[in-house]
Amino acid sequence: MTNDTRVDAPSDQYLDRAIEILERSPLIDGHNDLAIELRERVGGIGVSSVDLRGRVEGLDTDIPRLRAGRVGGQFWSVWVPADLPEERALPMALEQLDIADGFAARYPDAFGRAGTANEVEAVFASGRIASLMGLEGGAMIASSLPILRTFFARGIRYMTLTHWKTTRWADSATDAPRHGGLTAFGREVVREMNRLGMLVDLSHVAPSTMSAALEVVEAPVIFSHSGAFAVNGHARNVPDEILRRIPANGGVVMAVFLGQFVSEAVRRHVQPAEGLQEAFERDHPDAPPAAAREVRTAWLAANPPPPTTIGQLVDHIDHLARVMGPQHVGIGSDFDGGDLLPVGMEDVSRFPWLIAELLRRGYSDDDVSGIAGGNVLRVMRGAEAAAARIQAERQASEATIEALDG
Repeated sequence: MTNDTRVDAPSDQYLDRAIEILERSPLIDGHNDLAIELRERVGGIGVSSVDLRGRVEGLDTDIPRLRAGRVGGQFWSVWVPADLPEERALPMALEQLDIADGFAARYPDAFGRAGTANEVEAVFASGRIASLMGLEGGAMIASSLPILRTFFARGIRYMTLTHWKTTRWADSATDAPRHGGLTAFGREVVREMNRLGMLVDLSHVAPSTMSAALEVVEAPVIFSHSGAFAVNGHARNVPDEILRRIPANGGVVMAVFLGQFVSEAVRRHVQPAEGLQEAFERDHPDAPPAAAREVRTAWLAANPPPPTTIGQLVDHIDHLARVMGPQHVGIGSDFDGGDLLPVGMEDVSRFPWLIAELLRRGYSDDDVSGIAGGNVLRVMRGAEAAAARIQAERQASEATIEALDG
């Protein structure tokens, strides 16, 4: 590996080699927000009216571009606005789950449902894209372990403990801390996730929450879409003191693509736009999320940020690999979850160019196949093995937040 940050396009030999690797090793993207993007596009109903079998302008994701990007597995994000109270977050979460789960049902020739590492590999071997789901924000379980178990039964295979807001039991990286990381109930949530075999996702959470979770977990963790704080000091990115603990845990940090998390210059540039968006959300609590994003989009249109490059994205991967080892790095794009994507990484068709840049920098074929998807498959198998062991040792938790947190 080198520290070369040139942004010229890789030569054809690297791109050809990248495609060859992705033909035999699945690229598994840890985070894609197509479900909520579709919902907002059609006003909340009738998402099947958008035909993903052809190119869909205005989206980062559709089936032709997933095919062109050699995507082998996709974690679809089940997301609702983080400021929704629990009693409103839960029903919307179930609606979003229905949308994400529906991709495999509507397009069975393109997608196959997968809930285990073996199932991912079987779907990939069939020439289709493994369809997986993650719950992006712990508020959606309404502080209830039975609801957590219901989501697992419906196919959710990871849960991000928080989103942008602190929950009743876990501190977010982008909100005022209240719990010193995890409450007693929060720790019980983590233990129950391990018992189920649901991956504990530490993207979006405060470093104190990351640390608390790492002290509790009995299985490898993931960061489904995070960057390196040392490269860009965004609160959403992972500090080195946490990265250094990941090898002992066996987990994986999946590099995010969005410009404000990748580029320090972009992070600083967009702060006024984010302030305007937050003010709009405070003043218009009942407005749809798209309305708040339009405020941000309008400001950015009038004040364009500097471009982000594939090279800057790979700088994050380089740092993650130096601190943890390449076997603990993955890919978590956040396509259809934001704007300001790197030049040359505008949609899901562009994954081979990212892989080619890794090869150009000196990563081996084995390293690259691991970063593309092999590392997260290993983590999934670790969580599955831990769940089998834990289920032989203890029953489902009957704890409540009232009993544990008062």
